[in-house]
Formats: sequence, structure tokens, C-alpha cells
Amino acid sequence: MAATTLPTLHLSDLDVWFGTRQVLHGIDLTAQPGRRIGLVGENGSGKSTLLRAIAGTLPVRGLVTGGIDRPDDLAMLGQEPAFGDDQTIGDVLTGALSPLRRMVSEVERLSRELSDDSDEAAPTAYAEALDVAVAHDAWGADRRAEEAAERLGLGSLARDRRIGTLSGGQRTRLALATLMTTRPGCLLLDEPTNHLDDEAIEILSVFLRGLPNVVLLASHDRVLLDDVCTDLFDLDPRPEGGLGTDGRGGRRFGGGWTAYQEHRAAARRRWEETYAEQQEEIERLRGATRIGTSAIAHNRPPRDNDKFIYGFKGARVDRTLSRRKKDAERRLEAAERVQVRKPRPPLRLRADLTGAGGAAGRVVQVRDLVVAGRLALERLDVTAGEHLLVSGPNGSGKSTLLGVLAGRLQPTSGSAFIAAHRVAELVQDVRFSQPGRSAQATYDALVGEEGAARTPLRELGLVPPDRHATPVALLSVGQRRRLGLAIAIAAEPDLLLLDEPTNHLSLALAGEIEDALGATPGTVVVASHDRWLRRRWDGVELRLTAPA
Repeated sequence: MAATTLPTLHLSDLDVWFGTRQVLHGIDLTAQPGRRIGLVGENGSGKSTLLRAIAGTLPVRGLVTGGIDRPDDLAMLGQEPAFGDDQTIGDVLTGALSPLRRMVSEVERLSRELSDDSDEAAPTAYAEALDVAVAHDAWGADRRAEEAAERLGLGSLARDRRIGTLSGGQRTRLALATLMTTRPGCLLLDEPTNHLDDEAIEILSVFLRGLPNVVLLASHDRVLLDDVCTDLFDLDPRPEGGLGTDGRGGRRFGGGWTAYQEHRAAARRRWEETYAEQQEEIERLRGATRIGTSAIAHNRPPRDNDKFIYGFKGARVDRTLSRRKKDAERRLEAAERVQVRKPRPPLRLRADLTGAGGAAGRVVQVRDLVVAGRLALERLDVTAGEHLLVSGPNGSGKSTLLGVLAGRLQPTSGSAFIAAHRVAELVQDVRFSQPGRSAQATYDALVGEEGAARTPLRELGLVPPDRHATPVALLSVGQRRRLGLAIAIAAEPDLLLLDEPTNHLSLALAGEIEDALGATPGTVVVASHDRWLRRRWDGVELRLTAPA
């Protein structure tokens, strides 16, 4: 029996358009079995778009050109699992098991048809069906489904419970349970750690490291990129001025996020140095094309007794001058043809997260706070200027607490007193009431005329200038979060509430936000499951537990 050949994903010269806007250009990527490739790049660089193009789930207006050679056995986990609200947990798990059970049934059927006088094609068909079933460990699928559900905290949930009643974290856990059951030949993951706590993320990491198939993932989780990825693929346009992350125009880097950060910084320095050297050479060559005869003969006027010699030498000077100019022009043309583009200043956060900290004393006072089924907190005091990290597993009430402090949610019992003059909040799912309005118009309307004049959107370094006129409905999830953060910052709040502030943001911006958190003078409450952020947090931490 021949061993099953594990599938490979291959992209060649891939372009993706939405109307007249090109999102991806010239993507070449080969993902072999056993390689776990992380997609990195700025918000809006096309990470989710690439995954959806590979999966064949782009909206109708999306146009894909180029080659996509994808394995037939492909599964994708999007940022929101594609379950129907009316489905039950049992429906989802049964649906995941069905193809695996069919594999076993097909092997058994073909084995019964084998005989000494069977058709020549029968043994081949049996061997192929057996290879597929073995590759998916189809005989252990029911056991794996139960184990995955139990390990992911779904074992206590009734199988007839509707998907619409599950939290975001429970939906993601259920989706992971189906993937751990089916073990697809090619797995695409878009922000897989969103809504997951540490325990679930560790289960996911172990599963991915043990999967021998193709894995392509987009994630803001820097620890996941370090722990799981064998390679990173940079989707920023012409990374590092055409030099690429490898110095030869390539986008791929072998290694995880920590090593890539250092490598990318070095690549940026190479780009800047190459550009400076090339511009210096181009300017020198331009000067050479303007050379005059004085540079050769110093334009000494003839004396009365050597006019003939002067004319003879002058002709030679002219010929030398012409030859030098043509040589300089030829070299200038070649230098201008191969020059790298000018390094554009990277988009960077350029503002304090809060105001100057006008509030004093106790800013937050919580006593015996209960939000039925979601949060139970006996006491919390936050003083002016304090930075508080709220952590805890899924369902412990982190987002609920921020909603109460922001005044969006009312407690079932207990009290929450807020003494800050200005409170601003960044929620996990940023939505705007007028999706057809541009990013700039949305910012101006929500910040107000005076605030927009005092803190222009372009000066915050959060939303790229070429997206200011884009309707918010056409912004990526990360770009909408950038806009939401810009609106919160522009309020110059005394109390800033950040719910999963690094979710969906580029890895570079996530690091800048962490730096800004350490320096901002106002009061900040951050709810986060981001392991990178939490490992570096040196302020106060409140760890919540799920209500009984």
C-alpha cells in the first residue's frame, strides 16, 4: 500500500480586487505539510482577504486572479465561526463526524468487495480509501470529538443547547473541537485565539504543533506566533522597499515573532541605508552629467603664441567632456532604474492615551456588584492615575465590568461609582451607526468640531491617510478598531476603558499601545487575555472568576 501524499497549498501571482481597489498583488506562496505559516502585516494589508480567497469564501464583488492550488480537504475557522443560531451543539459535532464515519463505511464496503477475482481497480480503490481514512484517524473520530469537547470546557453543556445562546468564546471552542475531530489536510485560521482564555489557547497550540498538515493562520497573538509558527509571511506591500524580509525581495521568514521583530528592524535599516547610498550616487551622477570643460582644462584662455595648440587641445577636451557626460548619463539611467523607493515613515501612534489626569483621589468605587449570570464582584477601588489590568477566563465578566464602568450596562444589584470627568471606552466589536459615512466624517461627528480641530485624525497615527475618505463599512476589522481608539483618545479621558485593546490590531501597533499604557498619566482599566501584554504588565491586576 502506497503511503498517502499529504496535500500542499500553492499560490502563484495571486491578485485580489474589490471593485477598483486592489487588496493583494503578486502573492506567491507554497505551504508544505508540517509548515505552520503565520500571516503578518498592517491592518488592511489583506490577511483575512487572503484566507478567504484560498477558502473560496470572498463576497461576490471580490475578484481573484492568479493561481490557487488548494487541497480538497480544507477547513477554515473565521473570526466568527459560521454556525447558525438555531443549530445545536449536537448538530455541529454530528456534522463534523459525518464525513469521517463515511470514510470508515467506505473502507468497510470496499473491503467486502475484495476477492481473488475482483476487478483490478478494486484493490487500488480500497487502498486509496484506507489511506484517506488512516490520514484522518477516522476510527478514533468519535473518541476525539468527546475528548476535544471535554478538554475545551464544552462537556458540561447540553447537546441540545442552541448555538445562539453560546458566548463568543464558547462558539470558538466548539469550532476548535470540530477541527480537532476532523484534522483537515489544510487548515486556515483567522484570529483563532480571539475569545479564548489561556487554557483553551494552550490546547489549540498543542493541537497545531502536532498536526502534520498545512496550517496558515492570521493572528495578533504574538505568543502564539512564537510558540506555533515555523514561518511568517509578510503581506505589507513591497516589504522593506522591495528588498524583502530576506534582503532578496522575499516575504517569507523562517521563525516566530520575536526573531522576526529583530529581523524586520534590521531589514528596515538596510532599506534606509540602501536608499541613502543610492540617492547619494544618483546625485553624484546627475552632477557628472552637468560637467563643463573647466573641469577638464579649467577654461584657460589661449596666449598669442599657442592659439593653434589651444584649439587642438580644446577639441580633445570637448570630446573627453562628451564621452564623460554620456557615460554619466548611462550610469544615471541604470541607477535610477534599480533604485528602491523612499522609505515611508511607518504609521505610529503619536498621542497620549488619556488626558493629563485631571481627576484626583478615588476614580472608581465598586461595592457588591452583580450582573446576573455574568459578573459578581465584591469590591474594587481604582485611584487616579492607576493602571489596572482585568484578567480571567472566558465568562468571568471582564467585558461586563467595563460595560458597567462605562455606563452601558446596569447592574442587577450593588453599585459602581465613577468620579472621572471624562470616560472613554474601546469595545471589542467596534460598530458605527452610519456605515456609509467616511472614516474622517465619522471621527469628526463623534469627536465634535472642537475636538477634531484640537486633535486632527491625521495627527494620531492610527488610521492611514489613504483610508480617511473610505466608508467605515469598507474598513477592515482592525482599521475600525483603530478608528474607535482614535475617537476614544481624542476625548482626552480621565478614565480610559480598553476591552482587548490588542485584538485585530497590527502587531507593531499592539506594541506601541503597550508602551503608551506605561507612559499615560490618566487612569486606565484594561481587560485582556493577551498573554504577551499580561506577561509584561507591571501595574495592578484584578483576576476575575466565572460566577457560580
